[in-house]
Amino acid sequence: MKKLVILGSTGSIGRQTLDVVRRFPAKFKVAGLAAGNNVELLRSQVAEFRPAYYSSLASLEVSGTKRLSPEEMAVAEGADIVVVAMSGRAGLGPTLAALRAGKPVALANKETLVMAGELVMREAKRDGALRPVDSEHSAVWQCLETDPKAVRRVILTASGGPFYRLSPGQLASVTAEQALKHPTWKMGKKVTIDSATLMNKGLEVIEAHWLFGLEYSSIEVVVHTQSMAHALVEYVDGAVKAQLANPDMRLPIQYALTWPERLANPGVPWLDLCAAGALTFEAPDLGRFPCLRLALDAGRRGGTYPAVLCGADEAAVSLFLEQRIGFSDIPAMVERVLERHNNKANPALEDILAAEAWGRESVTSAIAGVPRCS
Repeated sequence: MKKLVILGSTGSIGRQTLDVVRRFPAKFKVAGLAAGNNVELLRSQVAEFRPAYYSSLASLEVSGTKRLSPEEMAVAEGADIVVVAMSGRAGLGPTLAALRAGKPVALANKETLVMAGELVMREAKRDGALRPVDSEHSAVWQCLETDPKAVRRVILTASGGPFYRLSPGQLASVTAEQALKHPTWKMGKKVTIDSATLMNKGLEVIEAHWLFGLEYSSIEVVVHTQSMAHALVEYVDGAVKAQLANPDMRLPIQYALTWPERLANPGVPWLDLCAAGALTFEAPDLGRFPCLRLALDAGRRGGTYPAVLCGADEAAVSLFLEQRIGFSDIPAMVERVLERHNNKANPALEDILAAEAWGRESVTSAIAGVPRCS
């Protein structure tokens, strides 16, 4: 039985991880749960799974359960796997702590690798130390398991989000309510908005660069609206491997927890290719969706640019959800901040965190005093 620490247990990935645990009570036990503001849901989860540790902004006062910080939980005795599903910079510290303590990390936090990929991969030296939870990276991981060499390129698929066919004029009037209705995936608010702007896919390219040791020229993005082919790997002889499955995050979560074993999960529907019909692929439109271009450029520049990208995007998405800026303002604000940044090559952890904070603050201060959109 594997004992899990789940950081971000009340979010979308955390809740689906607990659903996997419920399906396999003889395989998994919850050793720790961590959440931020959703204290009542965390209280319910603690009552159900009775972990030894918990972390939250408020004390739950549960007998037999000790309150720790996320970093302390990541290295706590009795934890076999640490699931990092916290959003933003909050996932970086616990990930580094767990890896340094020799604990495998099932990583669902994008910013950790985008901001500090070199530092994180330096600690993830053991086979299976860092297990990707994102469906695209899990797909690449699975395709590479038997053939890790002779790769020509990796192809990450993007759903395109709900607005891929809209004109620039139509995109300018998109509301937060519309943007949160993803056509195929059920995700948290931040990731859903990033999917709609295609920023999400740009961040995933940077992640893939670090996870699989690939040059940016060997990573391609294609739009695949059906969200069934999660990634493809092309080899030097022209052969292509693809990983297909229904768009259900429980599948990559489960594989990260059970690797290298595979288990049948009756709660996840089988993929029916005949019912799915045609699978289509097309090049992304960087003109209408500049966030993808901004992310790719920040990744290639390296240094502290990716950290600034993360901070600026997080702030801009928050402002959009608060109805203080429009949908098309998100890439515009991120680009302005990136243009002002003085890059630092080979940054230390403190440099990375400072750059991310500067990116957030630069966006927020740019509209200080601006009222909500009418």
